Amino acid sequence: MSHPFRLRATALTVCAVLLPALLAGCGGDGENGEHEDLTRQELRWKDCPAPSAAQGGGPAPSPLPGGTPWQCATMKAPLDWDEPGGDTIDLALIRARSSGEAGERLGSLIFNFGGPGASGVASLPAFGEDYAALRTRYDLVSFDPRGVGRSAPVICEGDRQLDVYFQQDATPDDSAERTGLLDDTRRFNAACEENSERVLPHVRTTDAARDLDLMRRVLGDDELHYFGVSYGTELGGVYAHLFPEKVGRAVFDAVVDPTQDPEQGSLGQARGFQLAFDNYAAHCVSRAGGCPVGDSAQDVKDRVAGFLEDLDADPVPGLFPRELTQTAATNGIVQALYSQDLWEFLTDGLREAYDGDGTLLMVLSDSSNGRDRNGEYSNLVAANVSINCADDKSRYDAEDVERRLPAFRAASELFGDYLAWGLVGCTDWAVPGAADHPEVSAPGAAPILVIGNTGDPATPYEGARRMARALGEGVGVELTYRGQGHGAYTGGNRCVRDTVDGYLLDGKVPADGTVCS
Repeated sequence: MSHPFRLRATALTVCAVLLPALLAGCGGDGENGEHEDLTRQELRWKDCPAPSAAQGGGPAPSPLPGGTPWQCATMKAPLDWDEPGGDTIDLALIRARSSGEAGERLGSLIFNFGGPGASGVASLPAFGEDYAALRTRYDLVSFDPRGVGRSAPVICEGDRQLDVYFQQDATPDDSAERTGLLDDTRRFNAACEENSERVLPHVRTTDAARDLDLMRRVLGDDELHYFGVSYGTELGGVYAHLFPEKVGRAVFDAVVDPTQDPEQGSLGQARGFQLAFDNYAAHCVSRAGGCPVGDSAQDVKDRVAGFLEDLDADPVPGLFPRELTQTAATNGIVQALYSQDLWEFLTDGLREAYDGDGTLLMVLSDSSNGRDRNGEYSNLVAANVSINCADDKSRYDAEDVERRLPAFRAASELFGDYLAWGLVGCTDWAVPGAADHPEVSAPGAAPILVIGNTGDPATPYEGARRMARALGEGVGVELTYRGQGHGAYTGGNRCVRDTVDGYLLDGKVPADGTVCS
């Protein structure tokens, strides 16, 4: 995700949905009757429309191989879970029915692809074929969490304002630039309050977890079978804490560390993205044809650092009329580090930018920000800020960041400043944050498979072990994948896929500490 809102997301999801088009253009179980009417609602499934602008736009999802269509519905949920009999909001859902025999079906498998802020309705079809094996026993289901896409979306600034917002200098070097960054942040946050005041107090992860349990009941399942990616692992952990006896078979992939506050999380990401860039640089120079952006791994890193420093004063042409600024270039590089599949684009983007053409790096940056080639933004950024600021109690000012900069720079020469200044994203936010970190302890829950990827830049590997421990003994089952990129299941590793499929399809719990490489 892009600065200045805090990286906690699976930006790879957004990239998978948007990048091809951009390149083409250049407490308790809740069953005490307090929301009885809503649990009895019937979902009216129908053919899915084209995604809305807030969901990212584009065509309606095509049927899966074999002809199974994607179906969409809306589910009503309380606006305020403290007043479940009051006003309601509509939550957007999508599903593909199980391909197996009726007697083999286990229920629905609900996905959350992260963000926070990613539209599950737009994302699930993009990855649908990757989950074909799981569809033999489950209906594949996803949703737009409250505040996202078609689910009471948070609206902040308009497209033209966002173009300016993302051109700002997000790594200020002097007092004037610091003032400018904070003023831009306040202006954005004030627009969120002005345009979305009704929903802002009700987009916390605990609210989304209660929506999940209502969804489980409306879908007719006794237990929640769940697949969470990135921030989706945090949502899954919060659900397990609130409804431990309702956890069915669950997998957490690209795991958020639930023990960290925003500063610790961002510092971990500084190390994670630096490690990913180091791995990219080593891979580039190892290629038989050589690396067009450096003669050695250190040369690659030095040239990129120098290039970013030059951009601070002298941007290069990007996507007309916008220029590739230091911030946009950094954001584009970060986006490409989410998946090894994008390293080729990163190499091409750097090579072209060195020659004065910032188009490809800006395409990568735009995909992270939810901007399509027509200049329209999804509400990814607005939702990301809103959910993070509603969840996180900590508030940071410029002086806080200045004190922490040495630690961030020690963690990453390339990304330290960028991630440190992202901490000011909740400046003057209208709603107080809920907690220092999420509560995920879930004694008595069924086993949850927790996958850590040693090369994951956005959710560093150590977080998986901490999540497994926080869930509790006998609940968190750790699986290590020695690989690259954000997440493991869709990364092509047979060991990971067989282990996950064995658990979700057949209930085979792997040994805690299993390693795939």
